[in-house]
Amino acid sequence: MSYENILLEKEDRLAVITINRPQSLNALNAKTIQELSSAMDELNSDAACRVIIITGSGEKSFVAGADIKEFSDFGQEKAEELARNGHNTLFNKIENTSKPIIAAVNGFALGGGLELAMACHIRYASENAKLGLPEVTLGLIPGYGGTQRLPKLVGKGIANEMIFSAKMIPAQRAKEIGLVNEVYPIEELLTKTKELASIIANNSPMAISKAIQAVNLSDTEKGFESEITYFGELFEMKDKQEGVTAFIEKRKPNF
Repeated sequence: MSYENILLEKEDRLAVITINRPQSLNALNAKTIQELSSAMDELNSDAACRVIIITGSGEKSFVAGADIKEFSDFGQEKAEELARNGHNTLFNKIENTSKPIIAAVNGFALGGGLELAMACHIRYASENAKLGLPEVTLGLIPGYGGTQRLPKLVGKGIANEMIFSAKMIPAQRAKEIGLVNEVYPIEELLTKTKELASIIANNSPMAISKAIQAVNLSDTEKGFESEITYFGELFEMKDKQEGVTAFIEKRKPNF
């Protein structure tokens, strides 16, 4: 499938989606969101792909935010439709996909850009990255999950500070508060992200899929019971048999 605003590369068991709108610092517009959603569908149906990386083109910006010009004249109904469509079309799809998704945050991750990174399962950042939710400076609040995902990652107090102040934080501070996992020089970011992706790709895709589901339920009443259920279900799957057999035979499993 051909795309206009993103690049999709597949190598071995990894896929790299690059948001490619450098003229607007990779801002998210409706077409880009739809293309990202389509790419997710394509990769989810590709059995050869085990891990997905999302990054931005260039060295300045992961995603600098939403394309404000697209919704500057919206009223309440259209604004709610915009937010709901973003949740259903892309952000929730990323969070709940069966394959691990790593954000390689190369530069600015603001507004919808930070919300996109937070929907991913893991975040690596470049040393020059700046992260923030500036929506209140526009008289708005985050609309693509920022008010819900940020507190889960960094705690309510820090989330409130970031959202209310609209200030950007540097990559090292983002690591300190748990918003990103690791920070690397910009020239090493994608290489280090691919290294992690390759390690993950060697593990059981069935187990990882169940782990994603369980972790996503970790702050709900269903969390513990879901873990028990998924743990049991995996005993009926081929990956468990291969993993346990390989352990007993003292060899690496072939998933």
